[in-house]
Amino acid sequence: MKKPKILVVGSFVMDQIATTAIFPREGQTVLGGTFSKAPGGKGANQAVQMARLGADVTMVGKLGRDSNGAEMVKTCEEAGIHTQHMLYDDELMSGCSVIILEKAPGKQTVNRIIVLPGSNMSIQPEEIAFLKEKIAEYDLVVLQLEIPMEINELVAAYAYEKGVPVMLNSAPSAPLSDELLCHLTYISPNEHEAYDMTGIRISHEGKSVNMEEARAAAAALKAKGVKNVLVTLGEAGAILDTEKDGIFYSPCAENIMAADPTAAGDSFVGAFSVGLGCGWGYGETLQFANHTAALTVSAMGAMPSLPSLARVEKFLKERTGTVLDTSALKAQ
Repeated sequence: MKKPKILVVGSFVMDQIATTAIFPREGQTVLGGTFSKAPGGKGANQAVQMARLGADVTMVGKLGRDSNGAEMVKTCEEAGIHTQHMLYDDELMSGCSVIILEKAPGKQTVNRIIVLPGSNMSIQPEEIAFLKEKIAEYDLVVLQLEIPMEINELVAAYAYEKGVPVMLNSAPSAPLSDELLCHLTYISPNEHEAYDMTGIRISHEGKSVNMEEARAAAAALKAKGVKNVLVTLGEAGAILDTEKDGIFYSPCAENIMAADPTAAGDSFVGAFSVGLGCGWGYGETLQFANHTAALTVSAMGAMPSLPSLARVEKFLKERTGTVLDTSALKAQ
C-alpha cells in the first residue's frame, strides 16, 4: 500500500480570534477575554490535517506578499506539504478572518466568523492551467468554496477528464452549477449547507438521525451527478450515502468538551480524504474522521489544533479499540 498522494486547491486565511463570555447584541460593546492569531483557511486547514496524518500533500493557493502569507506557507511546509506551486498577488493582502468565540463556563464554545478573502479570490485560470496534465499524478483532488468558483470548476473538470476522484467540501454555502456537480466523486456539506442545496432539513437528536430525510437530501444531490454524498451533522456525527455500498452513519466521539469548534469540519474532511486514499472501508474512514475532528475541537485555533496520526491512533484505540492499517501513512 502506497502513501496517498493528494492535491488541495484552496484557500489560506489568517484567523484572528477573540473570546468573549457573551456575543454583543446590536449596538452593544462588551469586554472580551483573550486574543490570538493562527493560520487557517479551509484549503490550508484540510491540507495540513492530511499531511499531519501522513498523506503526501501538495497545496495550490494564492497569497499576498505579506507577513501573514509568509507565516501560513511556513506552517504548511513544517507539516510536510509541497508548496512549490504556490501563487502570489503583488497587490492584495493574504486572506484573513475575524473569529469571535463565545466561551461560558459549563457550556460548549460556539463561534461566529467573518472571512475577508483577499488574494484567495484573485486566482486566474491561466495560473492553474498547468494542472490540466499534472493532475493525473494524484490519487485525490480536494476543493472548497473560498476561491473563485470558476477555478473550482476548471480543476474539477481537469480531474474528471483524467479519472482522478474529486472531493468538494461545499463550504461556505454557495450555488453550484450542474457542470461542477457532475464532475464530483464526493461532496461534503454540513447539514446547513445540505439544506441550502436541497431544501431538505435533516433532523436529529443525540445519535438518532432521521435517515429518511438524510436519504432524501443525498438523493437530491446524487440526482445532479454527484456519486457519493457525505453530510456532517455537528454533535450527531455524519452520514455517507454512497454510489454502490448503501448508506453509512457514524456518531461523534462522546464526552468531548469543545474548546474551539473552528476547523472541526476541515479536520473531518481531511481525515476522511486520507482514509479514502488508504483504501479503508467507509465505516472505518468515518470513524477515523469523527475522532480526528473530536481532537480538533478540544483545542484552540485552526491549524494549531489539527492532530497528528499518533494522537488519533491513540485516541481511537482508547475510545473504540479500533486499530487501522496505517502503514502506508508511515512510509517514507
